Order: sequence, then structure tokens, then C-alpha cells
Amino acid sequence: MNVEQAAKQLEALGNTTRLQVYRTLVRAGEAGLPVGQIQERLGIPGSTLSHHLQRLLLTGLVTQERQATTLICRASYPAMNGLIDFLADECCADAGCTARAENAA
Repeated sequence: MNVEQAAKQLEALGNTTRLQVYRTLVRAGEAGLPVGQIQERLGIPGSTLSHHLQRLLLTGLVTQERQATTLICRASYPAMNGLIDFLADECCADAGCTARAENAA
């Protein structure tokens, strides 16, 4: 992952509502959630949810799949893990701490 992609994803998650949407999808697991259920759980208007989901989609953090008339949203776990790995990749690189050595093993 490059710095620009990480910055875009972090910026998207920097909004309180988007972070709540994303965490809701992460909690839902691989099955994801229909848009209506996300809306009910968070108590936000459909147009607001649509706006925030679009932002998460553009950064690759969320995927959508249409199943008949239902739109299923899922957290993209590869994208989430990529962002986490990017953030932790150089942990303690200059300090030589044992956490880095333990992670490499």
C-alpha cells in the first residue's frame, strides 16, 4: 500500500459517521449487512448513509453486492488488513524494540 492510498482510507475513516458505518460492517463479518439494516442500527437517514457508503466504496474499504432487490455491504477485510499492516509495518524500526522482532518471527 502506498502513502496516498493509506491517507485516503484514513481520511474516510476520520468522519464519525463513516467510522460507525465501517465498524458496523466489520462486526457483521463476511456476510455483510443490507443497507436497510445498517440504516436501522445507526439511525441515520438513507441519503446520509448512501453518501458515507459511497466514500467508503471509493477508498476500497467497503464492497457492495446486489442480491435481487437488496444491496449488501461488506467490509473489505483485505483492505482493512492492508491499512493495519501499513500502519504497523515500521513499528519501532528506529528504536530496535522487541515488538518488531517478535512480529517478524
